[in-house]
Amino acid sequence: MTIRISRLLLTGLALLLSVAAPASAEVCAVDDTDREVCLAAPAQRIATLSPGATELVYAAGAGEKVVAVVAYSDYPPEAREVASVGSHTRLDLERLVALRPDLVIGWVTGNPPEQLETLESLGVRVFYLEPRTFEEVASAVERLGELAGTREAARVEAERFRNGMAALAARYAEVAPVRVFYQVWDEPLMTINDDHLIGQVLRLCGGVNVFGALPRLVPRPGEEAVLAADPEAILAGGMGEENRDWLDHWARYPQLTAVARDNLFFVPPSLIQRPTPRLLEGSRLFCEKLERARERRGAQGS
Repeated sequence: MTIRISRLLLTGLALLLSVAAPASAEVCAVDDTDREVCLAAPAQRIATLSPGATELVYAAGAGEKVVAVVAYSDYPPEAREVASVGSHTRLDLERLVALRPDLVIGWVTGNPPEQLETLESLGVRVFYLEPRTFEEVASAVERLGELAGTREAARVEAERFRNGMAALAARYAEVAPVRVFYQVWDEPLMTINDDHLIGQVLRLCGGVNVFGALPRLVPRPGEEAVLAADPEAILAGGMGEENRDWLDHWARYPQLTAVARDNLFFVPPSLIQRPTPRLLEGSRLFCEKLERARERRGAQGS
């Protein structure tokens, strides 16, 4: 039986948010909807409403302040022990408000707008994130550090990420291009275009996205279109960290260049499909896979 949460109950729970915070100077940051969010003092109780948001808060050095997460918030491992308040698409508002967060990290396109609007109407501060470039990933970490009072830890992590991505860009700046198909999902078949963050990783590594020019951020090209494009390499993450079934599917087509040269590569999806500092590790793996594809050109006499 579904229980309808009364606004009166939510309002009563929200009053708990008025517990006095330690005296400190006001902290402010601009979120990814260009709104300035200010707190009277650094956040002490943070709720993260997507797995990516969870990772970003921990990366900013504020993991000990996280009191609520959503399903699939599995990194770092300690995040699995934090109270869950539903999924990123449907929140348990009563449970969330009862945990008394003084800052909620929402995802611009991933969370139900009406539920976040309800939180804001109760006086809960919501900071929206959705990094879409390498610099925005670093900036997100720094801005969360400002709001959580962990500025120095966040700065160090953001610079580590910036420097690592810059080093990859320099290393692969002059490499021979490799035509690539990256599979996001299987049914329906999904990929990414050049504007997507994963598309930016491909370019960084010297890859040419065979569907990069399509206007949709996450196109649905169809199997026939992939066969016609004949990529030199296929990269996929599968439905889990160790699931390579999607690559087995493409192995049925020996006429594909990627299959003929054994360029079917698995990359754990959490390393590449979440816009967090772990994207650096995923990018290194991408670059290594494409370098292997280049080496196999000579080995097969082509």
